[in-house]
Amino acid sequence: MLAELFAIMAPVLAGAGLGFTWIRLGHPYPVDFVTRLVFNIGTPALVLASLSGADIDAGSVGRTMLATALVMVSMAVATLAMARLLRRDWRVLLDPMMYPNTGNMGLPVVLYAFGSAGFAFGITVMVTVSLFQFTLGAVFSSRGNPLATLARTPTVYAILIALALLLTDTGLPLWLDNSLDLISGFTVPLMLITLGASLASIQVKDLKSGIGFSLLRIPVAALLAWGIGAQLGLPPLALSILVLQMSMPVAVFTYLFAQRAGREPEYVASLVFCSTLLSLFYLPILLAVLM
Repeated sequence: MLAELFAIMAPVLAGAGLGFTWIRLGHPYPVDFVTRLVFNIGTPALVLASLSGADIDAGSVGRTMLATALVMVSMAVATLAMARLLRRDWRVLLDPMMYPNTGNMGLPVVLYAFGSAGFAFGITVMVTVSLFQFTLGAVFSSRGNPLATLARTPTVYAILIALALLLTDTGLPLWLDNSLDLISGFTVPLMLITLGASLASIQVKDLKSGIGFSLLRIPVAALLAWGIGAQLGLPPLALSILVLQMSMPVAVFTYLFAQRAGREPEYVASLVFCSTLLSLFYLPILLAVLM
């Protein structure tokens, strides 16, 4: 079991470590460009390549998306209690509570832990979180109209196409399937490298607060995901991946949003860094339980 868990975490450590070391050695890394590339091209291609050919039904995808949305709404409500407990402004804690790193960190772990069958559910959770983050998160940081943001998000159209293919039991033409498979191949490695590069660029000043927040958030997220997923009757595989994905460390984008909104970015940076550091210890334990 230990060897299996190490085999799952090793690619994550290698990819993130590469990005971290690259920055620490003083080399340039265009984080903004790579993020746009992954979000606007890589992720839509990954959604279509993974969901259109997955052995899952549209109903399971829909319930997984609903469960993910309900978990995030529940985490938003739990933010009020967390803010009182930590004596912080709830607006500062809202994004770190709601948005786990289901992309850069979550997808590689799901892929190596559960294979292609589980990866489709991992994509579903990640896409739902991203849609919330880049619409509500953008509005909360005073960055525009959520409907306009949705209309400009290629992943939305990829989801609609993938669901239509699942509902009609239709496959993609071989030339398109091969093309999407090739293009989507860069997405997960770039996510990991960008995660490491972003962590290397974050200035952390309050480790104690970051660790304390993470130790409180992780069990709350895992229990809410398990309870909501079970109530909605998710398949066992989808339920395990929902719990795993919602227990991921705080997403790096929460730090960027905090910077733009001027809401204690140094504190949020400590939450991102410390939760990611702690994930190296608690994720193997969580995986051992879920697998």
